[in-house]
Amino acid sequence: MIGTATAVLSSCPALAAARSAPALSRAHPLPIHSVRLLPSTWLDAIEANRAYLLRLEPDRLLHNFRVFAGLAPKGEVYGGWESDTIAGHTLGHYLTALSLMHAQTGDAACRQRVDYIVDELAACQAAHGDGYVAGFSRKRGDVVETGKALFPELVAGDIRSMGFDLNGCWVPFYNWHKLFAGLFDAQTWCGNARALPVAVALGGYIDRVFAALDEDQVQRVLDCEHGGINESFAELHARTGDPRWLALAERIRHRKVLDPLSVRQDSLPWIHANTQIPKIIGLARLHEVTGKPEHAVAPRFFWETVTRDYSYVIGGNADREYFTAPRTISKHITEETCESCNSYNMLKLTRHLYAWRPEARLFDYYERAHINHMLAHQDPATGMFAYMVPLMSGAAREWSKPFDHFWCCVGSGMETHAKHGESIWWAGDDGALLVNLYIPSVLDWRGKRARLRLETAYPFGDSIALTVEQPGDGRFPIALRIPGWCRGAALAINGKAEPLAVTDGYARIDRRWRAGDRIVLTLPMALRTEPTNDDPATIALLHGPVVLAADLGPADRPFDGPAPALVAADVLAGFAPVDAAAGRFRTQGIARPGDLAFAPFFQMRDRRTAVYFKAFDDAGWTREQAAYAAEQARLRDLAARSVDVINLGEMQPERDHQLTAKNSYAVTYRSRHGRDARTFGYFEFRAQVRPGPLRLQATYWGEERNKLFDILVDGTRIATQRLDGAVPGDFFDRAYAIPEALTRGKQSVLIRFQPANDTTRCGPVFGVRIIAP
Repeated sequence: MIGTATAVLSSCPALAAARSAPALSRAHPLPIHSVRLLPSTWLDAIEANRAYLLRLEPDRLLHNFRVFAGLAPKGEVYGGWESDTIAGHTLGHYLTALSLMHAQTGDAACRQRVDYIVDELAACQAAHGDGYVAGFSRKRGDVVETGKALFPELVAGDIRSMGFDLNGCWVPFYNWHKLFAGLFDAQTWCGNARALPVAVALGGYIDRVFAALDEDQVQRVLDCEHGGINESFAELHARTGDPRWLALAERIRHRKVLDPLSVRQDSLPWIHANTQIPKIIGLARLHEVTGKPEHAVAPRFFWETVTRDYSYVIGGNADREYFTAPRTISKHITEETCESCNSYNMLKLTRHLYAWRPEARLFDYYERAHINHMLAHQDPATGMFAYMVPLMSGAAREWSKPFDHFWCCVGSGMETHAKHGESIWWAGDDGALLVNLYIPSVLDWRGKRARLRLETAYPFGDSIALTVEQPGDGRFPIALRIPGWCRGAALAINGKAEPLAVTDGYARIDRRWRAGDRIVLTLPMALRTEPTNDDPATIALLHGPVVLAADLGPADRPFDGPAPALVAADVLAGFAPVDAAAGRFRTQGIARPGDLAFAPFFQMRDRRTAVYFKAFDDAGWTREQAAYAAEQARLRDLAARSVDVINLGEMQPERDHQLTAKNSYAVTYRSRHGRDARTFGYFEFRAQVRPGPLRLQATYWGEERNKLFDILVDGTRIATQRLDGAVPGDFFDRAYAIPEALTRGKQSVLIRFQPANDTTRCGPVFGVRIIAP
């Protein structure tokens, strides 16, 4: 997806001819409290998020913490996930977001909230008396109780791990990872003295749990999503120097996933994507605190593999939260792409790798995901967040509600949009100032006693102006990243054109600076196409670093047309600028079924969009139309033979067929509605029948895996269906004969779908038909 530094240099003649400077070996980000953002899209995001953070009530997020500590709550619990067994995870995110917001803006109210929350956590911990503090709960049947009840069970060897549920609690160690991170950030950015003791005491409680487990039991616990709890203990060791925490961090290693990655084997297909990224970040932190090179292998390999084989044009990854088969992006452009937490964590991982070896290509990826996914995942008009950022034609983003959702991507969104200044400015180990993101800002570089101002309309303008307001020590190199998409970059200092010294994708300037010195970097932007990693005929459009999308209408109106296509021998020749500086273009005669207006994808928050397009020449388009006509003829024949059609997952059709269900959910995937049944659940409905031989036809998605379920007609099992990924990349139908004895003399029958045993799931089933042969 992103070219290497060598490719960047060779494609830009002005840079290829320049002399090279020695490569840097290490770098570190300049602290966020030394950066102030200037008016821009990023500052708008910060301010929208700050308003939301200050609307939230800490006492409501602390509700469960106090109740489970035996203290009277001071506020009602929030809804959504905060009313489920994952309750409390938001508080950790919120602590981090408040701490970062204070550092980024100087907001005193945010720091006051941080101090209040830490005091409350300390009080809850003291009430427990053993270091425990948490807000999560657990379920035993219909009983909801404190999550603390599960840990004596773990210690006793009773470990029931089901991926996201551990002994009836939704991801407790993931939850604690967020809380640890919030406490660490409270210490780092707000100077809170009580945060680290709370973390140490909680660490002691968790250490005692793991001390009672053998290696097999540890791995069974880790089979449940646990976030980056290994990172938490690596960081606790870094802050305290206590080897106890380092030993625990290294013990919390999910071998099933991390061992293959550590020998450069791709273990990612068909596993939950965001469950893995924090574990990798934990290894990266372990590498930093121990210096052990083996801890660095998996993070590097994982980053390369995900960005090359699993990432979409906006920098996000995963479909329905899972990695698919590698290099199959064109087959997974759906309304369930790009969970926002994934990119939040991939950007964290990128920062670790960059600190080890500063390479511009790492920030080519970072910039791509930061602009096109992270900005897309917040609505600055409301401060709300999108869980998924869908790329399927006709899809629209679904926004959170302020007090009723609290998804994981709400929590990571609070953090993301509190820290847009954290990765603009870096310092190299040779004293160089590296500029990686072109976000308008002012840097107070205290280590050099220098002050610099970055002004630009980027990514909507190609001119970047960097002014040295205070030169401080005077002489230091400045290295400006040349993006991988750049062709023909130019540099001027104080109005005079200058040659570029380049290494690893940076224009490097080494001189003695004076107050008022002004660098102007020009990065010409052009419209270009980018194919998916598996199909050169499936393309996206970009202008400079910005992904463009076609406008398919307002989000509050349904889109039921065909996915648009582009038909031309030269696609780019069929685009005309409307306002190129704003990333706005329009097709001229090449779009089917009609011409389209294009704009930056991240800005189209209240629109239905198309991001990827099938590109055809005239002959290919003729073949496509013939295939479409043949499919319509097949569907007409099927409709003629259908006795009844049950559109699962749709309210009125399910009511019409008297559907009842337990532990079953309506789903939507690739614009098709369906329904599943989970462990111990089922769904059933009445279907019309008629005399004579009949078949029950059900539709499934071909890449469903590990599903085994029974189909019953009036209580008699007529089939057991296993879904094991046998039909990749498409929906498929399965027809089951209905014995005539089950329909004789009847006008309707009761159809039931249920898991075949207590460990599996059913479906999803994307519609059922009763058909005649």
